[in-house]
Amino acid sequence: MKITKICCIGAGYVGGPTMAVIAQKCPHIQVTVVDLNEERISAWNDENTDNIPIYEPGLDTIVAEARGRNLFFSTEVDKAIDEAQIIFISVNTPTKTYGKGKGMAADLKYIELCARQIARVAKSNKIVVEKSTLPVRTAEAIKSILDTTGNGVQFQILSNPEFLAEGTAVQDLLSPDRILIGGDTTEEGQKAIQALVDVYSNWVSPEKILTTNVWSSELSKLTANAFLAQRISSINAMSELCEKTGADVNEVARAIGMDSRIGPKFLKASVGFGGSCFQKDILNLVYIAKSYGLNEVADYWEQVIIMNDHQKRRFSNNIVQTLYNTVADKKIAFLGWAFKKDTNDTRESAAIYVADDLINEQAKIAVYDPKVSRKKMVNDLNYLETRAAEENERSIFTFENPYLSCENAHAIAILTEWDEFVNYDWQRIYDGMQKPAFVFDGRNILNKEKLEAIGFVYQAIGS
Repeated sequence: MKITKICCIGAGYVGGPTMAVIAQKCPHIQVTVVDLNEERISAWNDENTDNIPIYEPGLDTIVAEARGRNLFFSTEVDKAIDEAQIIFISVNTPTKTYGKGKGMAADLKYIELCARQIARVAKSNKIVVEKSTLPVRTAEAIKSILDTTGNGVQFQILSNPEFLAEGTAVQDLLSPDRILIGGDTTEEGQKAIQALVDVYSNWVSPEKILTTNVWSSELSKLTANAFLAQRISSINAMSELCEKTGADVNEVARAIGMDSRIGPKFLKASVGFGGSCFQKDILNLVYIAKSYGLNEVADYWEQVIIMNDHQKRRFSNNIVQTLYNTVADKKIAFLGWAFKKDTNDTRESAAIYVADDLINEQAKIAVYDPKVSRKKMVNDLNYLETRAAEENERSIFTFENPYLSCENAHAIAILTEWDEFVNYDWQRIYDGMQKPAFVFDGRNILNKEKLEAIGFVYQAIGS
C-alpha cells in the first residue's frame, strides 16, 4: 500500500512533534494533525513559530519548514479521518481518578471515543496506530469497537509506542534508538506493518525498525519507562544513605556507571522524576500485575513510586529543618518549575510537590522558569486540591528575571536543571539575599566549592 495521507488525532507532546518530523522527512505524504482544542490548533498555526504550544529545541524550525506544504493542523477531525489511510491515535491516557483501578489503571475513555469516531466516519479501509502509551491488550478493545461498525470497512490495528525524552524529542525522532511496530501475524496485519515501516524507512535505517506482535509492542513501552524510573529511584535511595554516611552520591554514581553492565545513564541523583510517563506507566504496570494476581510483581514496581514520592518530601522537609524548623513568611526562591530542562511540560514536576509542602508551612514561593507561565504554575497547584485556589494565588510569586526572584530570599531551591542556572552571577545573587543564604540543589548541577567560597550554605542531594 502506498501511503499518501496520514492523520493524527491529538496535537499534544507526542502527536505534534512526531507528525512534524514525519512531514519533514516524507514530503510526499500529507500529514494532518487534528484536535478539538481550538486554542491549541491556533497556536500550532501561529505564523510566529516561537508561539507553538510545545517547546522542544529544534521543533519550531521543522514546523516552519513543513507547515503549509504537507503538514496541517486542524479541528476538522471527521474530514481528516475520512481522507487518511493511516490514523495515529495520540490522545491523553491519564491515570484513572474514579471507579475500578482508581489511582493506578490508565483511563482509556479518550481512546474509546477516538475508536468510535473512526468507526463512525471511515468509509474505506484504514490502518489505526496506537501512539499513546496504553495497557497491554488495548488494541484488542479498539479492534472490537472498529470491527462491529457493520459498514464493511476493514481495520488493521498497530502499536507504535513513542520512546521520546522531552527536551530531546526532536533528536530522538530524527535519530531514534529504535522504531517499534507491533501488529497481527495475519497476512493483512503484516501488510499494515510494512506500510508503516515504509513511512519510517524514509529516514530510519532498517536495522533500527523492529516488528513484533501487538501485545509485545504495548508492553515494551511500559517496561522501558519502568526500568528507567527504577534506576532513578535506585540512585535516589542511595543518595539518602550517602548523606548519612558521608559518601558522595555523585562519586558513587560515577563509580558504578563505569561498569559496562550498568552504564552511566539515569544515575543522576535528584529531587525525583516527573513528567507524564514514568509514574503513570508504572502505576499502570502495577495495576496490570495485580489484575493477574501477581502481587509480588506489583509490590516491586510500586516501590519505585514510593521512593520517588519520599525523595520529594525529604527535599522539602530538609529545607524546613535547615531554616531553623520554620519557613513561615519566608521567601523561598525556586529556580525552575518544568519537570526537566528544555521543555515547558510541568506534569508531575517535583517543583509542584515541593512548593505544595512549603506553602503548607506558610512559605512564600518566588519562581523563575524560562519557559513556564505563572498561569500554568498556579493551575498545577490547584490540580492537587490541597487548598483554595485563592491561597495558591497569594503564595506563588513569579518573575521573568532570575535575580529578582532571588532578591531578599532566605533560600534558593534548584528544581529544574536548566543550563543557564550554572552561568548566573552567583555573587550578585548572594549579595541580594537574606543571610545566611542557603542553596538547596535538587538537581546536582552547581559547583559546591564555588558557592561556598562566596558564602552560601550549600546542600545538594546525596552529598
